[in-house]
Amino acid sequence: MSPRPYEFHLPLSPEELLKSGGVNQYVVQEVLSIRHLPSHLRAFQAAFRAQGPLAVLEHFDTIYSILHHFRSIDPGLKEDTLEFLIKVVSRHSQELPTVLDDAAVSASDRSAHLNALKMNCYALVRLLESFETMTSQTSLMDLDLNGKGRKARTKAAHGFDWEEERQPILQLLTQLLHLDIRHLWNHSIIEEEFVSLVTGCCYRLLENPTISHQKNRPTREAITRLLGVALTRYNHMLSATVKIIQMLQHFEHLASVLVAAVSLWATDYGVKSIVGEIVREIGQKCPQELSRDPSGAKGFAAFLTELAERIPAILMSSMCILLDHLDGENYMMRNAVLSAMAEMVLQVLNGDQLEVVARDTRDQFLDTLHAHGHDVNSFVRSRVLQLFTRIVQQKALPLTRFQAVVALAVGRLADKSVLVCRNAIQLLASFLANNPFSCKLSDTDLAGPLQKETQKLHEMRTQRRAAAASAVLDPGEEWEAMLPEVRAALQQLLTLPQEAEEIPEEIAELETAGDVEGRIRRLLAKASYKQAIILTQEAVGHFQESEPFCHMDPEESEETRFLNLLGTIFKGPVASTQGVNPQETAGNLGPGETDRKDKPSVSEPERRREDDELVKQEMLVQYLQDAYSFSLKITEAIGIISKMMYEHTTTVVQEVIEFFVMVFQFGVPQALLGVRRMLPLIWSKEPGVREAVLNAYRQLYLKPKGDSARAKAQALIQNLSLLLVDASVGTIQCLEEILCEFVQKDELKPAVTQLLWERATEKVPCSPLERCSSVMLLGMMARGKPEIVGSNLDTLVSIGLDEKSPQDYRLAQQVCHAIANISDRRKPSLGKRHPPFRLPQEHHLFERLQEVVIKGFVHPDPLWVPFKEAAVTLTYQLAEGPEAICARMLQGCAKQALEKLGEESATQEALKDTPMLPTFLLMNLLSLAGDVALQQLVHLEQAVSGELCRRRVLREEQEQKTKEPKEKHTSSEATMEEEMGLVGATADDTEAELIRSICELELLDGKQTLAAFVPLLLKVCNNPGLYSNPELSAAASLALGKFCMISATFCDSQLRLLFTVLEKSSLPIVRSNLMIATGDLAIRFPNLVDPWTPHLYARLRDPAQQVRKTAGLVMTHLILKDMVKVKGQVSEMAVLLIDPAPQIAALAKNFFNELSHKGNAIYNLLPDVISRLSDPEGGVEEAPFRTIMKQLLSYVTKDKQTESLVEKLCQRFRTARRQYRDLAYCVSQLPLTERGLRKMLDNFDCFGDKLLDESIFSAFLSVVGRLRRGAKPEGKAIIDEFEQKLRACHTRGLDAMEELEIGPGCSQRAPSAKKQPTVSKQRHLASAASGNDFVTPEPRRMTRRHPNTQQQVSKKKLRIVFSSDESSDEELSAEMTEDETPKKATPIRRASAHRHRS
Repeated sequence: MSPRPYEFHLPLSPEELLKSGGVNQYVVQEVLSIRHLPSHLRAFQAAFRAQGPLAVLEHFDTIYSILHHFRSIDPGLKEDTLEFLIKVVSRHSQELPTVLDDAAVSASDRSAHLNALKMNCYALVRLLESFETMTSQTSLMDLDLNGKGRKARTKAAHGFDWEEERQPILQLLTQLLHLDIRHLWNHSIIEEEFVSLVTGCCYRLLENPTISHQKNRPTREAITRLLGVALTRYNHMLSATVKIIQMLQHFEHLASVLVAAVSLWATDYGVKSIVGEIVREIGQKCPQELSRDPSGAKGFAAFLTELAERIPAILMSSMCILLDHLDGENYMMRNAVLSAMAEMVLQVLNGDQLEVVARDTRDQFLDTLHAHGHDVNSFVRSRVLQLFTRIVQQKALPLTRFQAVVALAVGRLADKSVLVCRNAIQLLASFLANNPFSCKLSDTDLAGPLQKETQKLHEMRTQRRAAAASAVLDPGEEWEAMLPEVRAALQQLLTLPQEAEEIPEEIAELETAGDVEGRIRRLLAKASYKQAIILTQEAVGHFQESEPFCHMDPEESEETRFLNLLGTIFKGPVASTQGVNPQETAGNLGPGETDRKDKPSVSEPERRREDDELVKQEMLVQYLQDAYSFSLKITEAIGIISKMMYEHTTTVVQEVIEFFVMVFQFGVPQALLGVRRMLPLIWSKEPGVREAVLNAYRQLYLKPKGDSARAKAQALIQNLSLLLVDASVGTIQCLEEILCEFVQKDELKPAVTQLLWERATEKVPCSPLERCSSVMLLGMMARGKPEIVGSNLDTLVSIGLDEKSPQDYRLAQQVCHAIANISDRRKPSLGKRHPPFRLPQEHHLFERLQEVVIKGFVHPDPLWVPFKEAAVTLTYQLAEGPEAICARMLQGCAKQALEKLGEESATQEALKDTPMLPTFLLMNLLSLAGDVALQQLVHLEQAVSGELCRRRVLREEQEQKTKEPKEKHTSSEATMEEEMGLVGATADDTEAELIRSICELELLDGKQTLAAFVPLLLKVCNNPGLYSNPELSAAASLALGKFCMISATFCDSQLRLLFTVLEKSSLPIVRSNLMIATGDLAIRFPNLVDPWTPHLYARLRDPAQQVRKTAGLVMTHLILKDMVKVKGQVSEMAVLLIDPAPQIAALAKNFFNELSHKGNAIYNLLPDVISRLSDPEGGVEEAPFRTIMKQLLSYVTKDKQTESLVEKLCQRFRTARRQYRDLAYCVSQLPLTERGLRKMLDNFDCFGDKLLDESIFSAFLSVVGRLRRGAKPEGKAIIDEFEQKLRACHTRGLDAMEELEIGPGCSQRAPSAKKQPTVSKQRHLASAASGNDFVTPEPRRMTRRHPNTQQQVSKKKLRIVFSSDESSDEELSAEMTEDETPKKATPIRRASAHRHRS
């Protein structure tokens, strides 16, 4: 059956096939109804079996109708149609080679096959796109479904899994394109529409967001191969480039997919030019346009970055096109270009054998990377550091750039961006791990070898210069060596005189015979024999009467005469001047030339060996110099990074910890400080930080090197012992927590415990300090497993408390600490039903403790004091009835003191002197009494109270069990009390009242042991002039503070004495101790200490650094725990921000950081702080004030707080003196918004007259500049108005501002200015009602008609103060009166020690 003579045109839209567009153009005759589609499809299938692929020419309307009704037809019909079309196209692709190879095929047959091909491909592609569209819509509707649910839903919609059907269709189209189908078209030119039809379906499939999933990998590969054939065979380059650019701009998921495709086309298909085309299109994108299109820039950036990772060599040729984006505003494009450069350095431009061009390119890339380490965008700076980290890790960074990149990383440690700081630390860690210098980078260890080798190099160079100077041969020998060559040259010139004309050697007019002689000698030395001979001939004729040219013998032949003359010139002057200046002779010769002429051949290897040694030495010195410089940079970085260890960002802290672990492993000495400094982070609330510290100590200490378990244990113990050297109490507690964690997780081997016991019992030889550290470590481990010490209690007692002389009190103290860890120090909880662990009073431990304390009392050993404190603490922790044991201790020591006093009185009775007790005995006695007093209080508050509570709970449980069932029905009131917990609360109150009454009425009663020491203690504290020993004063003041903790009555009676000593004592240690004591009293008796709070704040300005630090710590705890009222006196804490001691300044900064988390605390305090600090009489100078306020104002972040502060500060300008400059600075530091600016405009008359001052004007101008940077268009008008008023007042004063307001340009502001007094009056009333604001008088209006108004008002102007500037009556009542305050350092003795204050 012959097909109809028509031509099928590929339509842009399906509707075009329904319209007649031209002669012989195919038009769909009828769109069939849905119910007729199955029968017509069966007819098409029958025709296909009879006619083959050309059957579509008669039945295309059927396929068109199915496509038209695709959404409405049955899924089974869709599946049948798809299977049938695949079969048709496959059959056609099999038959086409025969048709294409048949040269005799007719034009009509070729046209029929062409139309059939276009129809079949059009139908298949449109069907594919229809399925894909419906699948995409279904997946969007089923986003809530996942996994199997979504797959089942898709299969139910189509009747099959569409995702599995796409790949065969794409493979079929690829197979079709592989045929030489262009011959079906006239002139063998395939139409663009057909290529676009086939490739368009590929791009449509790529738009599906799920195409990047792993399960769709076969589909992606099929699309890539199909487009690859279109690129290589069908001139699809331009269309593909445009399409890829468009898709990158609109589909974020396609970057990696298209990178894979492009890299495959460039490598496997040989289409490298497409890379250049795509890059050219991206490079020609306007940077400003990309800054407005972030999604497009993100796609381009991701594409370039991944493409550089895959094919950097191909991309490198197009890099110059992308350089403009380095100056663009979009940071993602800058990152992409820089990443591409880094990939090329890593993969292409790596190695030592690069050509000059490649090396220059690499250096340019590295220079660009280095320059963008200072980019304005933090993400770019961070990316640069990441890229350098990769380059360093892969050892692709040239050694010559090490120092520069390390310096860049160290500089970025101070970056404001946390991300940049973190990456800078990572880069430095990579430098350490991949450094080419040494596994140990101690600058002190490298300095010695560097100096030694540098000195050796200097000596070698000196010897080399001396050898070069003395290496000139004997002139006669050298002349004999060159004589044959000179003779040959002379004979040649004599035979052929015309050669002399070609070598011009002339004598200048001013040259002397000596000058010419020197020239001849140098020419001979350089082996320029002909020139030397010609110059000699000229000289013989020119200097006939000058030496040596006048000694020519006429009887000799011409050759002999010239040879003798040349020999005389060469030998004579050199021999005579050799000793004068040998360097000149050597300098005139070429390097090694003269030596090489006549030196024996034996010296050549020797000279080469010396040269090699010199080069090696130079390389060694350079290596050591680089290593030393690198270690110095790392040391500098350690100092900076260690300060970042307590940042708020967890990731930064983790990086810092890992860095110090690595630095420590490389043997940098300063690393130990960082390792110690990270110890307190074990208490961090962030689990990641705590775990990082534990991992760090695991790496550093739990994995020591050693051949055996015992050797490893020995190394571990040695490393841990180093941490204990000069360690503070806080450091020891942190290490104890870490070891406790390791022990509980069984990470410490039994060999460690065994070796520690061997060292403690001296089974292994060790020093006393090593023995002491072993006991300390055992005690720390006992917190995790108490049985470590509990099972060897007698052994520990024999180690530290045995009967030996002299007693090692340091070891004894550590034994006490170790034994104390076997008990739970915390207050027993209600859930515990078993009694706490206690030992009987008769236990050997307490006998030994009592004996050692009493025995050591009479010996002036300073280590006895901390030991007896540990002994008393241990007794109260473990003993049954500890007060009896400690009472015997006190009695024994007091008895020895009395005996000593009796001995002294008997000795001095004859001299009639007052008997004197040795100072150390009195100090020891008072110190022991203070420790017992405090531990007795702790024992009552914790152990006794907890035991009473435990027994009560057990008793109640027992009573509950024994009750009859009928008795359980209590009254409704009792049931309600039980449900509300009132019964238990009442019992707790009863027990607490019992403990309080014991403390108040019994402990310091005259019948108790402690009461006997009170008169002695008060006498020592009241008479510092009589008892002036510093140690005694410190012990007595601390003991007094401990006694005051017991009773509120006793505390109230002694508070004035305590604070007098705190203020008047000349000893910093006494003031520091009392600051701690009064801080504890403020927590225990807050109502008693509250009136004395100003005296606590006063210690923040103490001249002694130690006291300021202690006061800062105490006040931090009291304020943050709300134990003291926070008023304007907190300005004393603010002053510590500029303390010369860095640790005190850091303490103050930490205090305000914590205070900023307590609601609006800092905002509420700021007015008072500003008022006090800017006070000319009692404040600080201007520069320190700015430093303090810059820190404090950084905590004000809320807009409402900022606006309120602006208003308050503006009105505060009415105060005179220096304060207005400080206020202007404060305003400039606030994060102002447009509403804040309006507040400033409303209060402009408060500060307008101060704008003549340049510093105030500059401060307000900086506010304008900052607001203008982020201002919206509608807000710029008010900014311009404010700036105009500022400049007018600055140049002409406030009157000019008045004119500006009255003028026509600002007529709209006049009504608001008239309403100002009413607003101010309301504000005045509000300020008077609230206690935190200040009172502001009504604004003054000044006009030109009353020029003296300002002066008159200023005379009557009130001094505006904040409410907290004035002391309350309560504070005044706490101050010492004139007769109560001592004039000398000795505090007064008060008549009544028990006088109560209301």
